[in-house]
Amino acid sequence: MFDEMTLANDEATPAVAAPKSLADLRPKMELSGKVSRLELYGAFIDIGLDTPALIHISQLGKEHVNRVSDVLKTGDQITVWVDKLDPQRNQVTVTMIKPLAVEWNDLQEGQVYTGLVTRLENFGAFVDIGAPKEGLVHVSEVSNEYLKHPSEQLKVGDEVQVKVLAFNKRKRRIDLSMKALLKAPEPAEPQFVEESEFDDDEEDEAPTSMEIALRAAMGPGVGRDDRRRRSRGRGRHQHSRGREQQEDILSRTLRMQR
Repeated sequence: MFDEMTLANDEATPAVAAPKSLADLRPKMELSGKVSRLELYGAFIDIGLDTPALIHISQLGKEHVNRVSDVLKTGDQITVWVDKLDPQRNQVTVTMIKPLAVEWNDLQEGQVYTGLVTRLENFGAFVDIGAPKEGLVHVSEVSNEYLKHPSEQLKVGDEVQVKVLAFNKRKRRIDLSMKALLKAPEPAEPQFVEESEFDDDEEDEAPTSMEIALRAAMGPGVGRDDRRRRSRGRGRHQHSRGREQQEDILSRTLRMQR
């Protein structure tokens, strides 16, 4: 049951400098100690001070422990971390559970961490930053490019830099972003549409004397825009036929004015 737990020894664990006094200790500080006595509720560890440190049975590992002797025996050299300090009572409690690198109280929006990708889903990637809960990088926060799935750029085990966007201790949720640490893409240059040569030719075309007389006879409602709408899409044959009709209307109009 406890095969996966590693008990430190002189060969496997690097030497940790022994503290000279209680004032040298800090929370989460790593120490090397020797088991001096076992009790039902825990064990006492010699960490080099006058007073031994106490490790509670609940701090012997992440799994439930029924008996202290199932994990420790007197004389074991182990690695522990400082859990709590009480200088007034000259007491120190330690743990064999490696403390989190980032506690809930340590989190702040905008902080940058290096983490490991632990899981990929359609909606994003989970990244371990050493906090009580893995953070989520939504697929839209992986890259400046559009991704259908985070696996297009990530794989499990990748070491990535992420920025904290938001977190909620009650919901145990941490929102992270990789895109926020990337350089923003250059804005696309605007596309200008040139006016057609056909429209330019029509703008520059001057009305003939016959067209001017026809407009005067038919009233002010006929202008260049009307002429342009009528002329679009017609072929040379239709244009010639229209001119003949205009001349006929003008001729009859002049006779009536006489």
